[in-house]
Amino acid sequence: MEQCGCVERELDKVLHKLLGYGHHCERSLGELLRYVRHMREELGAAALQGAPLSATLSLVMSQCCRKIKDTVQKLASDHKDIHSSVSRVGKAIDRNFDAELCGVVPDVVWESHEKQQQLLQLAIVEHLYQQGMLGVAEELCQESTLNLDVDFKQPFLELNRILEALRQQDLRPALDWAISHQQQLLELNSSLEFRLHRLHFIRLLAGGPDKQLEALNYARQFQPFARLHQREIQVMMGSLVYLRLGLENSPYCHLLDASHWTEICETFTRDACALLGLSVESPLGVSFASGCVALPVLMNIKAVIEQRQCTGVWSHKDELPIEIDLGMKCWYHSVFACPILRQQTTDSNPPIKLICGHVISRDALNKLINGGKLKCPYCPMEQNPADGKHIIF
Repeated sequence: MEQCGCVERELDKVLHKLLGYGHHCERSLGELLRYVRHMREELGAAALQGAPLSATLSLVMSQCCRKIKDTVQKLASDHKDIHSSVSRVGKAIDRNFDAELCGVVPDVVWESHEKQQQLLQLAIVEHLYQQGMLGVAEELCQESTLNLDVDFKQPFLELNRILEALRQQDLRPALDWAISHQQQLLELNSSLEFRLHRLHFIRLLAGGPDKQLEALNYARQFQPFARLHQREIQVMMGSLVYLRLGLENSPYCHLLDASHWTEICETFTRDACALLGLSVESPLGVSFASGCVALPVLMNIKAVIEQRQCTGVWSHKDELPIEIDLGMKCWYHSVFACPILRQQTTDSNPPIKLICGHVISRDALNKLINGGKLKCPYCPMEQNPADGKHIIF
């Protein structure tokens, strides 16, 4: 990110200069235009009188031509100075970034160039569908000749249709969807259906005393949720006391907070994605953010590999040459690193649980075998290496 900051600072300088040049150019040309217009009026007045061009007017015309020439030359000179600032941005990019980023990833990662292109196109299309840019996604599919099944598109289309309705504060599509998927949502311990009913009840409360009877009738919808959401239901029922005075002037005014609509959109997206087998965050967005963190480290490793001429260090397409910490946000499964070899376990080098309860990697176990026996590195217990059990986190 430091490299991005350097380029951004150079870019800010260029934008500042361009903005200043634009204002200066507009002001200078405006003044020049007014001067020429005034000169034209004087010449027009002299022509109407039929008098020959006086020495004074000839002098003024010469000065006007000189002023036009000087102004244009000054503006051209200032514009030329901006070119150097623009070139500095290019130099900053070359200085802070490696132009040949493809060299960071070995060719063995991709099965073929066609496969690489197809996977990238699919990731972009999925990102566009997930962001609701359906028209752009369809256009890209047509231009890239990427054939996608209707089953692939349908979850995104349904998701975006309901989210768009929620943004318009229309709860009906989301409620219909939640009721039709009621059993699956219960299995996920989701509170989506209750929160949708709660938001609809609050909208009725906002209608004032005229909606009181309708709100009381709708409160029957909370019966299936009474055990899990008793406290929230009690709060909503208590707010009915202040309905005639206006809910916005009562201790229950927080029920009318607009943030509830933002929260319901987030809750629906999370639960619907879990139910439909989709990622809440765009896989392309997550990959891009992870790449921004990992790329500087990989660039350094690439330089070290080239200097030491050990190109065989990174030979597997399913792993990186070193462990890169992407932060807790990018943890999607349990990770175990061997405390002996300081390496993350893999399918070929799984974690092994010893009889004493300590866990090490299989490679570490093999290295610790001495005379057919294994002594735990953390406690003095000796044991048979065959007694170690492969565990899965």
